[in-house]
Amino acid sequence: MKKLAVFDLDGTLAESKSAITPEMSSLLVGLLNVVKVAVISGGGWPQFESQLLANLSGGNFEHLSLLPTCGTQFYEFNKEWVKLYSEDLTIDERDRIKSALAKGVVEAGFEAEKTWGDVIEDRGSQITMSALGQEAPLSAKESWDPDFKKRNAIVAIVQKIIPEFAIRMGGTTSIDVTKPGIDKAFGIEKLHKILKIELDEMIFFGDAMFPGGNDYAVFEAGVDSVRVRDPEETSRNIQTMIACLK
Repeated sequence: MKKLAVFDLDGTLAESKSAITPEMSSLLVGLLNVVKVAVISGGGWPQFESQLLANLSGGNFEHLSLLPTCGTQFYEFNKEWVKLYSEDLTIDERDRIKSALAKGVVEAGFEAEKTWGDVIEDRGSQITMSALGQEAPLSAKESWDPDFKKRNAIVAIVQKIIPEFAIRMGGTTSIDVTKPGIDKAFGIEKLHKILKIELDEMIFFGDAMFPGGNDYAVFEAGVDSVRVRDPEETSRNIQTMIACLK
């Protein structure tokens, strides 16, 4: 039996930049009663607070580990949420990454005619580009790059400009950039060391489980991984886990 269930956030537990549903909240509370749970996402801590924690009614938070920005940060609950580490980028690194992302979009020819909010967001330990802006409606995001061709083209250009960084696709329109070697597999290794749980005792659920996706590093690390289509499929998997673990 698995001792730790690990989830992506956007596209897995919730729709992109949206709150988890009451049903998902109830399922996560139930899961936290029978097994440890971790959430690793490209989103920053404020996104975790608004999408997940603000809508999680109760639950054994001492069983919950939160890893924002693809595992470059780690939070645990000890009467309150405490940050254990943060692999922050330097100011120079942040500037170079932002410049490379902006150039990549222009060279690939995929500058959006309309955007909602900031296109490039500095999350301290990660720089994230959301092609249509951080506040774009889900309907616009889902139709922008459903086959990943646009982001693959952008990533190919950015990789040549800053080959020393890790570049991954996540969500529906985003590209995440972190320090080299620091991705969701890094977060998984931190979970292993901090929680004393072996990789074969974990199971991971994510929607970006493909080469170049920011969930794929977990699969490559050797963790049993399940690619889900959407939060609805995740819900069915959680229901099955709770039934089995009980």
